[in-house]
Amino acid sequence: MRYGTDLYALDIDGASFVKACGGPCTEGCVTLARIGADAWALGDSKRPGTEPLRFTTEELDAAGIDPARFGLNI
Repeated sequence: MRYGTDLYALDIDGASFVKACGGPCTEGCVTLARIGADAWALGDSKRPGTEPLRFTTEELDAAGIDPARFGLNI
């Protein structure tokens, strides 16, 4: 992602969110979607009215989150 890109300016309408929990989860509260070439949205299915947070691939990596683990291409 280019330096200075506003992740919150990216349109997430139509983004395909997948469950991104770390274990045997029946609630699937954490959701993840690719929203750009190097941009991701992280949501909470328990709070559907709350706007998802947005991160770069580098930020997800620093947090130990690998989108490929949840079936998403990097």
